[in-house]
Amino acid sequence: MSTFAVKVTRIKAIEPIENADNIELAVVGDYRAVVLKGEFKAGQLAVYIPEASMVPVWLLECMGLVGKLAGSGKNRVKAIKLRGCLSQGLLYVLRDQGPGVLTPERGVLDYYADEFKRTDSITVWEGDNVTPYLGITKYEPAIPAYMNGDLYNAGTEITVNYDIENVKGFPDVLVPGEEVVMTEKIHGTFCGVGILPEKDWDDKHYLRKFVVFSKGQGAKGLCFTASERSLSTVYFRALLKIDIFNKLTKMIDWYRIEQNTELETPLFVLGEVYGQNVQDLAYGSSELSFRAFDILTGYRGEQVYYNHDAFTALTDNMLQVERVPLVYRGPFSKETLISYSGGCEAVSGNSVNIREGVVVKPIVERRDLTGLGRVILKSLGEEYLLRKGGTEYN
Repeated sequence: MSTFAVKVTRIKAIEPIENADNIELAVVGDYRAVVLKGEFKAGQLAVYIPEASMVPVWLLECMGLVGKLAGSGKNRVKAIKLRGCLSQGLLYVLRDQGPGVLTPERGVLDYYADEFKRTDSITVWEGDNVTPYLGITKYEPAIPAYMNGDLYNAGTEITVNYDIENVKGFPDVLVPGEEVVMTEKIHGTFCGVGILPEKDWDDKHYLRKFVVFSKGQGAKGLCFTASERSLSTVYFRALLKIDIFNKLTKMIDWYRIEQNTELETPLFVLGEVYGQNVQDLAYGSSELSFRAFDILTGYRGEQVYYNHDAFTALTDNMLQVERVPLVYRGPFSKETLISYSGGCEAVSGNSVNIREGVVVKPIVERRDLTGLGRVILKSLGEEYLLRKGGTEYN
């Protein structure tokens, strides 16, 4: 799952920009970042500062970027387009070990050790996380009141830590030709709802055998109570609208009666709540809606996701819950992924918004052993990345 980190990364290639004398593109993974011509070389190590990074003043000064980034403080990294080229992220130079020393596997990171700008340095290697040294943090917008409810600590074992990495950071995980599905990434807010086995019921809270959580709170094991404040959030309003609690109960009762199987671990339905006032893309609706994109079972650390076909069968037949739109099913290729990532959305039926992007995963669930974990990736549309005044609430 996605974690924010500023890492030492190897530059894969340097690409020219047409009619540009002073700038070029550095390729990191499948990301491209505009850099000064001649500042970096293919094969060189550098620090890649990703989108949504909040960059401290001292580093902006070092990079000559004071007043040039996004946000009210002009210090937030955001996708931009220069000379017709999409640039995502920044690159910070590493210093060589010393004169005449060939060190392709490591470099020296210079940084300010404290607020008095006393400089320090450290030897770093490819893949090192240097976020703490540079003082970079992730941009986290203030959560609006309609997403804020009362919380209690349900425990991380009965919630889900869910986020999706960008395919540009893991360009070789999906195999050309393997069967995948691509579903629309709706610009709303993540909502998880789970039904618990009887041994995990919590009689201190009104929900008792259910848990409801947002993405950020669920990662920390925090769930909503059923207080009046929580019931007024977009999460509960959307879930109550589709009667999800009764549907989950009936599904578990069916398994108990027809399959002679008791619920032994939590079962979760994950989806997106969207509509008016949730994000800047409302999909032409004044109503709140919920669309499911995953079902899983188990406790944290041992959770198992349903394969796509089993997921669709459950949402169609047992839960009768709408899913996020399926935009493609077939053999994977990068060209196909790019072609479906942009354009108009398929949520409203009227294409009233641009598409945020797509989520791609294999038809049959699998795990990647090189650091990603579960194989599921997102690809965002260029028009979405470059839009003005967008909201990015979790």
